[in-house]
Amino acid sequence: MMKINGYKDNYEMFVKSSGNKSLPVIKPKEYNFNEKKLRKNLTQLLDELDLKDGMTLSFHHHLRNGDHVLNMVMEEIEKRKLKDLTLYASSIFPIHSPLVRMIENGTISQVYSAYVSGPVAKAISEGKMEKVLVMHTHGGRVRIIEMGEVTIDVAFIGAPTCDLFGNISGKIGKNACGAIGYAVTDAQYAKKSVAITDNIVEGLANYDIDGKYIDYILKVNSIGDAQGIVSGTTQITKNPIGLKIARLTTEVIKNSGYFVNGFSFQTGAGGISLAVAKYLKDLMKETNIKGSFASGGITSYLVEMLEEGYFEKLFDVQCFDLEAVRSIRDNGNHIPISASKYANINDDCVVNDLDFVILGATEIDLHFNVNVTTSSTGEIMGGSGGHSDTSYGSKVTIVVSQLFNARIPVIKDQVICKTTPGETVDVLVTERGIAINPLRLDLIERLKKTNLPLKTIRELKAISDELVGIPQEIPFTDQVIAVVEYRDGSVIDFIYKKAL
Repeated sequence: MMKINGYKDNYEMFVKSSGNKSLPVIKPKEYNFNEKKLRKNLTQLLDELDLKDGMTLSFHHHLRNGDHVLNMVMEEIEKRKLKDLTLYASSIFPIHSPLVRMIENGTISQVYSAYVSGPVAKAISEGKMEKVLVMHTHGGRVRIIEMGEVTIDVAFIGAPTCDLFGNISGKIGKNACGAIGYAVTDAQYAKKSVAITDNIVEGLANYDIDGKYIDYILKVNSIGDAQGIVSGTTQITKNPIGLKIARLTTEVIKNSGYFVNGFSFQTGAGGISLAVAKYLKDLMKETNIKGSFASGGITSYLVEMLEEGYFEKLFDVQCFDLEAVRSIRDNGNHIPISASKYANINDDCVVNDLDFVILGATEIDLHFNVNVTTSSTGEIMGGSGGHSDTSYGSKVTIVVSQLFNARIPVIKDQVICKTTPGETVDVLVTERGIAINPLRLDLIERLKKTNLPLKTIRELKAISDELVGIPQEIPFTDQVIAVVEYRDGSVIDFIYKKAL
């Protein structure tokens, strides 16, 4: 029996529960009529919340590596010596390193998240957390709340601007983050919801979260640093290999049969993905083809395409840079959406209307399964986010990656962690060739008529193996440190602690 703690009651129940559709749908909480919601300080607020051991607390990540709210709240809770708390954070970044101490001292016993990086990921990878990390998708997170699989006792919402009724806007304020889609469901379904803000106004005409769902408002000096939104790669690659991959990807799009007027598109904020957006814009200009919408986490490159008329609308669940924040404030065609509208299988979600999505990979295997959760050496360093959601929904899912980087190959016989199942991945584009999933006979037939360097994924792996060799297998223990849930709640993989 593998060692697994804190997910359901035991291993057998855990396996049987995966994909459970019998849970009741929980209704959003009742309207809060109290307009006198403002509290003087965090101490008074926490006293009124009457927190207890074993509660579940939620946070959102729209300020990314500039967020101060999570640390601020949890450090005060730690002082109260509460234990066995579940942290339901949409994503965790390096700035959240104080959580490591709270994991070690038992304040936090479990984490649910779509993405975990930095010191917290390292601590969990080393087996320091009492219970297992549960890794879901962005859409899966919303489904979990709505189905009542997790009940949030208190949602702490970092609010760039809040009025006295509790209405929240992410678009204005000194720490405006733009879209605030990951906090919407938390506010609606948590037993108690708290808006923590550094900018209070008398009233908001336009807001992202309705104050009827907010129970308390706390004014603080700062909720963070909006500059931290621009964490990670948000610049087009200058690497000639990356640019070659981007050009090949654009040719795949052009010849796929889905590049027509009204097509829809999503790409990430990685250097190669942004280069694809640039070359796609050039192609659209050349062919006079216009898109209907682009979606997801929005960057300045997609904002530019909107403003120049290449897309009619942007659907935005989170902003990846400050130009996107400006755009969502000023442009009526740059539309904020909730995480539910973005990717929840129980909603009429945007990802299901995608024609193309461009995704990255730490690893991809011979069955097109993709890992973006662990590093190639087995430590947690990311997570699905919207990877699995968009891959399922899009008509053409394209993974872009160098065939190897620093002598580490991207193609493996089997990925360390299955983040996104291979049956939803259609194309792998590398600098040394393009592999199409054998399930996509339509794409194979269309692209065979081009001069693109088509190869099987096994052929690409053989090239890689010859050039950089086959890495040694990584030894793992039988201790499960994390479970990976698919967007419907079924369990698609486990992550194990590495052997010393």
